[in-house]
Amino acid sequence: MIEVVDLYKSFATGRGRSRRTIEAVRGVTLCAADGSVTALLGPNGSGKTTTLRMIATLVVPDRGSARVDQLDTVTDALGVRQALGVLSDARGLYSRLTTRENIRYFGRLRGMDDRAIDSALARLAELIEMEPLLDRRTEGFSQGERMKVAIARALIHDPRNLVLDEPTNGLDILSTRALRELIRRLKDAGKCILISSHIMQEISALADHIVIIAEGATVATGTAASLLERTGALNLEDAFVALSAGPAPAALSEADLEGAVTEPLPESAVLDKPAEDPGPPS
Repeated sequence: MIEVVDLYKSFATGRGRSRRTIEAVRGVTLCAADGSVTALLGPNGSGKTTTLRMIATLVVPDRGSARVDQLDTVTDALGVRQALGVLSDARGLYSRLTTRENIRYFGRLRGMDDRAIDSALARLAELIEMEPLLDRRTEGFSQGERMKVAIARALIHDPRNLVLDEPTNGLDILSTRALRELIRRLKDAGKCILISSHIMQEISALADHIVIIAEGATVATGTAASLLERTGALNLEDAFVALSAGPAPAALSEADLEGAVTEPLPESAVLDKPAEDPGPPS
């Protein structure tokens, strides 16, 4: 389970008189349950990626807390990384290494021995249908093939929780359908999946629970049906526009907090860098 309560994060830009502070996240609260897909929905610049980076222990929040399986992302960052797999929207791979070598390298970074890596990789290759890719160098891989390698890399240590930042970005129709089916299988296996996207079709197809953020703050939570009922909209896109268009609240209401944090929900931590190939690891 992933729990986020009232997260804040600001960044300073510029120097001297041009220096200013940007509030990237200013009050995000959400709860992603085990065995379900929770969607973080918001326009570009709304704070989705910064929120995910705080969950992944890559950015320290200014205020608030984030927990993964009750482990605090600040005080127990290593524990969180063991419990978490992260797939970012960049799927950088070591192009001079094969798929197997790429994944084995990241498995070793997780403290796994080669026998455990090979066993896990055999299961993942079957699950993701990537056996033909294992001994090919990743240079020249299609977006769909790169996605398969990146998600195997995020899953190699069998994390209980998975964060996907715009996972279908750049994928063709067939690759998108394959990824959606994989997410459903992982959900059925009891994984907690938090997915960030601004594609309504993707959210409608996958999400059990939706968290909408705008201008860095949580503005609404609920199922797709409850958000439609709340806004009177006929589709999720119209509901999203209605809920995200207004000014973000300074804080959630008590009812919203209850719904986001305690209401039962329905049915790595290494961001996949480098974006550019730095050459094989020594």
